[in-house]
Amino acid sequence: MNTYLKKFKGQNEQLVPKSTISEIIFAFIGSFIAIGIIGYCTKTYDNLLIMGSFGASCVLLFGFPKSPFSQPRNVILGHFISSLTGLFFLHIVGNDYISMALALATAISLMIATRTVHPPAGSNPIIIFLLGASWDYLIFPTLIGSIILVIVSLFYNNLHKNRSYPEYWY
Repeated sequence: MNTYLKKFKGQNEQLVPKSTISEIIFAFIGSFIAIGIIGYCTKTYDNLLIMGSFGASCVLLFGFPKSPFSQPRNVILGHFISSLTGLFFLHIVGNDYISMALALATAISLMIATRTVHPPAGSNPIIIFLLGASWDYLIFPTLIGSIILVIVSLFYNNLHKNRSYPEYWY
């Protein structure tokens, strides 16, 4: 028990390196552009293209674009798998807290198994249950919105002289 509790103290690892003000501003502008475009498209085309987890996706895409969690396959497939799982459990298994918990756990497991982990996508099953979303939520906003995020990230991140995005596609 004592060994177990000692783990709570942490491993004394170093904090992530401090970001420069220019990196912070670059992430701010990229996130603003990405969510601005998705918001504009949502309003203009009267079709839902945004969901709460996209804000957290922007943290990764524009703040930490080299992270494995920020790569296009992880963003797009992570959101897709997680939303599909949430929709399956909501509409096939049922709308209760056990079904929601199973949807979340299954989505996480599927992302890990398929090597498409995108932590923000972990919230998609919960969002879907809270909204009582229909099956079209898989396309609008999940798939189209995540593709827009990646496209903006491709163009924007590569404007930076010290960035090359993505690290990989497959």
